[in-house]
Amino acid sequence: MSELLLEVKNLTTEFRTENGLVRAVDDVSFHVNKGEVIGIVGESGSGKSVTSLSVMRLIPNPPGKITGGKINYYRDGKTPIDLVSIPESEMRAFRGNEISMIFQEPMTSLNPVFTCGNQVMEAIMLHQKISKKEAEAKTLELFHKVKLPNPERILKSYPHQLSGGQKQRVMIAMAMSCQPKILIADEPTTALDVTVQKTILDLINDLSKETGMSTIFITHDLGVIAEIADRVVVMYKGKIVEQGSVVDIFSNPQHPYTKGLLACRPPLGKRLTKLPVIADFMEEKDGVISEKTSDMKQLIDAFVVSEDQTKKRFTELQQHAPILQVKNLSTWFPSKTNIFGKPIEYVKAVDDVSFEVNEGETLGLVGESGCGKTTLGRTILRLVEPTQGKAIFDGKDIVSLQPKELKEMREHMQIIFQDPYSSLNPRMTIGNAIMEPMQVHNKLSNDAERKDKVIELLEKVNMKAEHFQRYPHEFSGGQRQRICIARALALNPKFIICDESVSALDVSVQAQVLNLLIQLREEFKFTYIFISHDLSVVKFMSDRMVVMNKGKIEEMGIADDIYNNPQKEYTKKLIAAIPKGNLEDIKARFQHI
Repeated sequence: MSELLLEVKNLTTEFRTENGLVRAVDDVSFHVNKGEVIGIVGESGSGKSVTSLSVMRLIPNPPGKITGGKINYYRDGKTPIDLVSIPESEMRAFRGNEISMIFQEPMTSLNPVFTCGNQVMEAIMLHQKISKKEAEAKTLELFHKVKLPNPERILKSYPHQLSGGQKQRVMIAMAMSCQPKILIADEPTTALDVTVQKTILDLINDLSKETGMSTIFITHDLGVIAEIADRVVVMYKGKIVEQGSVVDIFSNPQHPYTKGLLACRPPLGKRLTKLPVIADFMEEKDGVISEKTSDMKQLIDAFVVSEDQTKKRFTELQQHAPILQVKNLSTWFPSKTNIFGKPIEYVKAVDDVSFEVNEGETLGLVGESGCGKTTLGRTILRLVEPTQGKAIFDGKDIVSLQPKELKEMREHMQIIFQDPYSSLNPRMTIGNAIMEPMQVHNKLSNDAERKDKVIELLEKVNMKAEHFQRYPHEFSGGQRQRICIARALALNPKFIICDESVSALDVSVQAQVLNLLIQLREEFKFTYIFISHDLSVVKFMSDRMVVMNKGKIEEMGIADDIYNNPQKEYTKKLIAAIPKGNLEDIKARFQHI
């Protein structure tokens, strides 16, 4: 019989907003046993993060408040301590010591003016009453344990000097510093490379086994849950719709929402015309959910593309002329200068890269952070100046164009950035943001005609005409990405670069955006370069794929061929790191325990 450690009973958390009271967590109940990993999964707004913040008693009041239920913590396995009713002074003794938390965005959790070492040492000294020297030794030991490269250097480094994965490991070290009984990990791998994500998942797994710690792992991706969890709690709009063992959830999901979450991840073994979305499985009217289909396999099979169809499309694309030819393109950034300011060492972000993209084709560009894929995309558009080489678009070398010619060329080439919020002006309505490129390039006769065109574009990306007057902060991440797609379409471009445009989105929203991009490609005959660190997404979107590593091309070829028969060790490593969510793998994981 497993020892009970945490019991959440009928938890309700509400927020007071301009539109009245919002129940973010609605009568939620689950438990955590000693040494167990519980996965809480759901889309943004499902209440999973608010549930974890409620357990930590970190809900900001006002506007939020726990209005009902109990959070029983069993220190000895027998006597419950209700964390909801104890005073804040007592709760402080539980936070960090007994229950620790890793937040989604490590950069906002780490103080930029203190070294990483100092911040972990401070947490240790606060809870353990030991000397600074002892705290430093313990911090170094933790940095070794979380497999940080060169712990002595990282001890003295500031957060901005570390990569995303390294910052996340510092946060894990801090969370582990007081050997908590429960670790709450809130989306700790979102937007990280699949290879870094795998190391973080393995690390949390290893630490759990080594220390007997329990983990509450929160994510929107059921593929990640398959890699790490023992049991799964599925949340939708503040409520738990399903919970059970990870094997049961993956082999026999009961709720249509769970089926939708499982189906909308890009499959690796087959090619689909479009990805299933949650709306294919369920519809909701007046708060009542009804199931559209119960057969996941049948729905997915309806979207499968045959090998013959894939070959036919590839043969047709081969007959098209190249719209873009990249020849020996390099982009170097000075990393060291002499006393006269002359660069003597460079970071070779893009190093002698050559490839072609045929008209109507989608070329996938995949690799880890720092491999040069984003710099390559921006260099092609001359948003970053190249060091040498050529980028010939529609017969003209972009590298040698004068500013006036370049401005004219930009009409035909657009980019959709990774973070839609930072690429939209917060003071400009989204209607004006989409209209602006048309004004710059003198498209249509007047603003009235342009407004009609903007409304047409908004409807094209499944938004509404009344959204024209709203501001970026009034939309969700997925809606903002659709707005950026509409803006990219405003000039009827021939060629679009999608730079990590779905990496920070929920898998369900990601599926909708990917389907939209494919639908638009078929309708407008666009040519895409699709950049991502996620090989499963790139494989779904692309006809051909380029794998980049350290500024160079590792391998290039038909997307399916590269996945089925990778030639280079680096590509094999990328493929091995993808969370696959196979039932056989999940069962094998439990047989090893």
